[in-house]
Amino acid sequence: MSFGRLERRESPRPMGEINMTPLIDVMLVLLVIFMITAPLMTSSLRLDLPKSEAATPSDTPQFIAVALDPSGELYLGEERITPAEFRKRIQQLGQARPEMEVQLRADQAVPYGRVAELIGWIQDGGLHRIAFVAQAPSSDKP
Repeated sequence: MSFGRLERRESPRPMGEINMTPLIDVMLVLLVIFMITAPLMTSSLRLDLPKSEAATPSDTPQFIAVALDPSGELYLGEERITPAEFRKRIQQLGQARPEMEVQLRADQAVPYGRVAELIGWIQDGGLHRIAFVAQAPSSDKP
């Protein structure tokens, strides 16, 4: 009575290759996630702009974006900048292109005196076209 084979066969050899399909799937999912989230991270400056009935988009071809956030930090474009560096850069821009428009975005929480000081720096730099950026009011009025 025999319950098994008596002959010895070699056991299967371990697989020495890595299955690349799951790795490629994970990589493609991560790529899609980064492609979707990257544009959302470009504008990190959140401002609560004042609302105005006269707020219309500007079609000025060339402008300088200046922003003041609620904590009083100063931004030239998307770059946070110190007041001394801001005055120096505005002076350079004013000498190079005095006709350029400055689009000023200031949060509602920023004191009026700080905005007035910033306008003075811009005018001292030789730029006199200043546009105040406001947000159009929402249409869900009662």
